[in-house]
Amino acid sequence: MTAKAKPADPADAIDPTKALVPSVVKVNEVRVTKGFWPKIRRTAARIPFADQALAAWYAARDPETPLPAKGMIFAGLAYFVMPIDAIPDIFAGIGYTDDAAVIAALIATLGANIKRRHRDQAEEAVQRLKAK
Repeated sequence: MTAKAKPADPADAIDPTKALVPSVVKVNEVRVTKGFWPKIRRTAARIPFADQALAAWYAARDPETPLPAKGMIFAGLAYFVMPIDAIPDIFAGIGYTDDAAVIAALIATLGANIKRRHRDQAEEAVQRLKAK
């Protein structure tokens, strides 16, 4: 990735008005690709929205998902993987409420792009992660 591909401000990565800017989409895609699985492995057994986050992940990686939907999904997942957010994840009980709200908004807005196959893949992944 070149320096040109990076947003000027890290907040651009999760700014909904900039979620479809090609350089922001690319940065979010890279951030999510690197950070999603490590975080979901650490948290899958503790967060009730793991299946929804995983379904969004599978939809974002699906070549059939429209590019605008992918951009918004990557923005939402980037918020989930970023270590700094509105309510830090280290706070027991409430740390993931902001992440859950972002994922819920993502599902409400883009749910039509998250197909049954994505949800099935997510269910299988959650079961594997919880079994470990």
